[in-house]
Order: sequence, then C-alpha cells, then structure tokens
Amino acid sequence: MREHGGTTPGRGPSPQPEERAALPGLKRSPSGRVPRWAVEEALEQQRQARLRPGQRRREQRRTDRAARRTARRWARTPRRGRAGRTTPAVGIVLLAALWFTPGLFDRYALPVVRPYLPNASAPPPGVEAARAPLGTPPVVEDADGYRFMDSPDPDQEMVAYDPCRPVHWVVRPDGAPPGGQQLLEEAVAEISEATGLRFMHDGITTEGPSAQREPYQPDRYGRRWAPVLITWSDVAEHPDLAGDVAGLGGSTARQAPEEPLVYVTGQVTLDTPSLTSMMQRPESVRAVILHELAHVVGLDHVDDPEQLLYGDNVGATGFAAGDRAGLARLGAGPCVPHV
Repeated sequence: MREHGGTTPGRGPSPQPEERAALPGLKRSPSGRVPRWAVEEALEQQRQARLRPGQRRREQRRTDRAARRTARRWARTPRRGRAGRTTPAVGIVLLAALWFTPGLFDRYALPVVRPYLPNASAPPPGVEAARAPLGTPPVVEDADGYRFMDSPDPDQEMVAYDPCRPVHWVVRPDGAPPGGQQLLEEAVAEISEATGLRFMHDGITTEGPSAQREPYQPDRYGRRWAPVLITWSDVAEHPDLAGDVAGLGGSTARQAPEEPLVYVTGQVTLDTPSLTSMMQRPESVRAVILHELAHVVGLDHVDDPEQLLYGDNVGATGFAAGDRAGLARLGAGPCVPHV
C-alpha cells in the first residue's frame, strides 16, 4: 500500500485532497481514485479558459511549432524496419546473381571476397594505389638498344610495375660481403631515378630465394603483395647460380579483369662467392646489381655490348642510352588500381 503523498514510477505525485475539491467532476479510475493526469487535464482546461483569445492563439501556435519540430526530428532519425531486416536477403540474391553470371562475378564480387578466402592468392585490390603516378620518368634520348621481358599477353608490348604505388623491397643480409648493403641501396636509388618508380625499403627478412616464390604472403608481409626480395646466396641454395652466373633477377605479373598485366613483386638473387671476390672493384659489383634490378622492372638482355643489359657484360658499369630509354618507358606504365 502507498500513502497519499507517495509517488508512482512515471506518473508523479498523487493529487492532494484540496486539488480534488477545487476541481469537481474529475474522472476516476475503477478503484475510485483520481489519477494525476485527470487533475492536470482539468487544471489546463481552467487555465485555457482564463486566457484572452489573442493569448490562446499564441499558445496554440507555439504548440503547433513544437509538434512540427518533433515530427522533423522523427523523420531524420534512422529507424529499424522491414527494409533493414531484408538487407541480408537482398545481398544474398545479388551474390547469387553474380555467381551465376561468371563475367560479373569475376569482375565485381571475386576481388572483394578473394583475399579473405582460405589460401588466398592475392591481397585486397588497390592497396596503396594512388590516383596518379608517384614519380615521373626522366626525359631521355630516344634510343634503340633495349628489349622488354616477354609479355604473357601477345597484345601487350611490355609489363611494368604500377607507377601509382611504391615498389617495396626487403633484403636477406645473410652472407653479404662488407659494403654490400651500401651497394644495394645505391643501385636501388639509381633504378628508381631511371624509371621514376618509387622504391620503399622495408628492412630485412629471413625469407630465402625460391623459383616458386608466392607473390602473396600475408603471414609474413601482411595483406599486400610481397615486396621485392633481394638475397645473397650461393649455388648450394640456388642451383641456377651455377657456372659464371653472378646474379638472377625477375618479377611476377598479375592481372585484374579488363586491366593490363602488371608486375606485383620480384626477386634479385646475388651469388655471394662471385661478388665477394669482386669487391676490390665495387663498381663492378654495383653493375651486377643494376643489371638484375633492370630485369626486375622489365628489361631483358640485348645483343648490343655497349648496353648494361648485354647478356655477357664486357666491362660496362652503368646504364647506356638504350638501357635508359627502356627504363624510362617502363616507368611510364599504366596505373592498375584493381590488382
């Protein structure tokens, strides 16, 4: 039982006897009690009756404005309803439509879901992609004497790195000769200048060279294409270094639907014993590294002995006119944001 002066949650204090006496004809509940709302309603009616007509109209206008403001706020407030509940169903229908239309599925749905599938072979598309190239190739002499790596697509003359993204690179320093890291950094800086591509050094790695290297290694490098890997190695680890081969270089290409092939990562493998024996002529070691990096960005061997990309180097220590013309073209490749 509550006393007359108590409160009922959400209703306010019960009406006092003097209020009930001043307001005859009040509505009552089935128990005989007078609800608080009945008293407030009667008091408001008395107050309105005492107002002059002009005051009553002003009060009505204020009430109407308040009601309109409340209605506008309600219209702007997001509400959960049938449309929200059917969104998953709409998504399922859309996905099913894409699935049964292979061309649309490959172009729109697969690039979105592919990175999150078990054993995914590619990262989310467009990682680090800018709207414009990050650098500009130098203006060089229009010379012959260069050749591009063979393109898997006969209709595409050359394959290059996306100039709208940085080219990341890492080094496995095991076995590097003294001064080897400095020569690497100098060579990377020169290949960047010759192409206009932006190279970004991500530090060291424990990854070793492999002819079957996976271009996407999220557990090691995160959800982006693996960086270009530069390793110091030997014939025991990499049999292709046998004979008079001082280094190896190349890249891996990938393609998004209706976009050109683009290089996404690569490798440079340097023969430690051979290059260590050449360190008394560091410019020659640096020339080997430049030669392999040129393979990475897309240049192939040529028959002109004056070029650094000549198959059997006969003493060149830097890029010649033909090399530079080819590198500048490779730095002006297309931006491919969906790979």
